[in-house]
Amino acid sequence: MELIDFSQLTQINRSFIPNTLREQESDIVFSVPFQHESKTNEILIYILIEHQSTVDVTMGFRLLFYMTQIWDFQRREWESNNVSKSERRFRPILPIVYYTGAQQWKTPLTLEAIMDIPDVLARFVPKFDSLFLSVKETDEVDLTKTGHPLGWLLTVLQKEHADKEAISSALLEAISHINALDEEQAQQRRRAIIYFLLLILHRRPAKEHEDLIALIDQHTHELEVETMAKSMADVLREQGIEQGIEQGQTRAKQEAVLKLLQIQFGDVPEDVSKRITSIRSISSLDSLFEKTATVQTLDEIDWQNYND
Repeated sequence: MELIDFSQLTQINRSFIPNTLREQESDIVFSVPFQHESKTNEILIYILIEHQSTVDVTMGFRLLFYMTQIWDFQRREWESNNVSKSERRFRPILPIVYYTGAQQWKTPLTLEAIMDIPDVLARFVPKFDSLFLSVKETDEVDLTKTGHPLGWLLTVLQKEHADKEAISSALLEAISHINALDEEQAQQRRRAIIYFLLLILHRRPAKEHEDLIALIDQHTHELEVETMAKSMADVLREQGIEQGIEQGQTRAKQEAVLKLLQIQFGDVPEDVSKRITSIRSISSLDSLFEKTATVQTLDEIDWQNYND
């Protein structure tokens, strides 16, 4: 890892997960310089965050599928930008799986794990290495040693089903470090707080919401936490999440996305509003809602990902 310059980590604004799978997983792609033998090249770090509580034996296949999607996206960029054939080089991908479930994961992240294949044919099966992190089984020190806000978010996620005292303690510890971010990282701080609020509203009992939100508000600087939380709760009620009501109307989903955008950025441009109201797929609108909660600017939303 000492060969990777994490100080120049750049997030690529695109997801490679089909809409039908976005409830069970999400992904993040980073570009980062890699120094080797006096040469510096760009590599891609692909992080797949698995939200399922159970082990998926097809994970090796899914990783390979997403990696080929990334390379195909790069190939299409070459063609659209008329890159000369002599300069066309796929970037190496470092795949990482973040597993957030509690069940122990023992299945290898390989294609052979889901094949009954004779040894004589094994050499014809595509092979690749990957890194695996079981969030619930990883020590807090290992999650946070880089100092990146994502590590502290994961320490709170570890306690999503713990008692109220444990998650309160995790929130306080994480917020104390996130508050220490400099002004240039103000948007990361805001995104982290939004993540905590969504985690509370989605994963914690309703009777704890008021106290946990107040806890965040008391220890967060320059953010109207209670106002943000109330607006999010209103959005969740409209979606039928808070009270378990299945409304299912496309319009309700569209309005939920628009309202969350207003929380983030104030007035929503007319062209953006039209894009949202043109989306009819419920799964696409749900994915867009999740994306909206984490973006720093409207430019980070790749609308092609949400076409019906």
